[in-house]
Amino acid sequence: MADEASKINHDSQLLLDQQFLRLPYELLRKNFRSFHVAFETQSTEIKNTLKDIAQKSFDGKLSKQQADKELAQIQNKLYNLKRKLATSTQEEDRYFDQIAARSRETREFLTLKTVDDVKYEPWSRRRLNRYLIDYCLRHGHLDTAVEMAKNAEINELVDIDAFVAMDKIQRSLRGGSVQEALTWCKENKKELRKMQSNLEFMLRCQQYIEMVRTGKKIEAINHARKYIIPFSDQYREEVETICGLLAHGPNTTIEEYASQFSPLRWHQLADAFTDAYLKLLNLPNAPLLHIALFTGLSALKTPACHGAGNATTASQLSAEDTNMDGVDGVNGVNGVNGTNGTNGVNGTATGRHKHHHLHGTSAVSMTRVCPTCSTELNELARNVRYAHHSKSRLLDQDLIMLPNNRIYGVERLREYAAKSGLEGKYKDLITGEVFEEAKCMKVFVT
Repeated sequence: MADEASKINHDSQLLLDQQFLRLPYELLRKNFRSFHVAFETQSTEIKNTLKDIAQKSFDGKLSKQQADKELAQIQNKLYNLKRKLATSTQEEDRYFDQIAARSRETREFLTLKTVDDVKYEPWSRRRLNRYLIDYCLRHGHLDTAVEMAKNAEINELVDIDAFVAMDKIQRSLRGGSVQEALTWCKENKKELRKMQSNLEFMLRCQQYIEMVRTGKKIEAINHARKYIIPFSDQYREEVETICGLLAHGPNTTIEEYASQFSPLRWHQLADAFTDAYLKLLNLPNAPLLHIALFTGLSALKTPACHGAGNATTASQLSAEDTNMDGVDGVNGVNGVNGTNGTNGVNGTATGRHKHHHLHGTSAVSMTRVCPTCSTELNELARNVRYAHHSKSRLLDQDLIMLPNNRIYGVERLREYAAKSGLEGKYKDLITGEVFEEAKCMKVFVT
């Protein structure tokens, strides 16, 4: 029977990979809906035009030359519709390929029972690559993400095109243009309305602000009447503030109005668009890499992890660890209390890192760099909740400290001593040293 610790929790991983399986379906649905709307609009327009041509020709109100011209325009519309259909079909095929590839990946994962399975390592590597690519895509490192996907041969397992489209609109907003974002809002107007998103309102307000900034007050008034006033019932205070910009102008010192002209609004618009885009596709706001790290950090975090001066890099402590043999002594093992009252909690052996965590199945494998306290992960772990453990899952139970300052679980020591034919004594699992039980000390994790 497989060890409980090595068993794979399929439900937890599938929960984390919801967007991995769902996104191709969302994009497929969006692609179909987009073409369906275009097809219905174009076909209705063409039918009405043909009907009009036939009626005018029958009544003698349309010459042959005019009829030929009208028919040529219809032919062009049909060609355009055909091109859209071809493009939509290609997109559809690509999404079906993604669905098939991701289904295969999921089926392979479900066949894995333990982390010792020979197929687990390559699957785990692909998963890590997916998370890293997702992180790069969300932070605008598109070329890096594309190259990683190509080298790892997992193009169908990542959503590069979706994030490339998002990045394009983000860049246009940060560059001071709302046109691409407004086009996207128009394409997804129905969904944004269901989400109760105010993105379109914010974009229209920004257009108005730029008109006021450049002195185009008449255009600004007309723009406000057409695009902003209709939102007055939903966003009354915002509309009143926006309308007040006409009276104050871009050089006002009143904070309420001056903030509307701030260049930072473009970055706020980009962030608002990103939130709406991710929500529309049912994607999490945080990178998958962070979500996976949150899961692991919650099992390691202790109340001491965010004390003053706890953030420490692995390189900072590597020199201190070089000359350490095994486990630290009584005053060096923080988080452990001896029964004789010797202070092991927040000991003074290392002033800059005042608590240590014991990792692995015994104290021999402990590390002096707690992941949640490292500079790299400290801020990420700050808002992670503490895990509740009635018993430690990282250490042996009933710890014993030998006179050489090494710590082991009492059951392991007794088992090893019995195999060695020792009675009333403990034998170090690593060094082989033998000690009287009376000289050993029971310790507790705090």
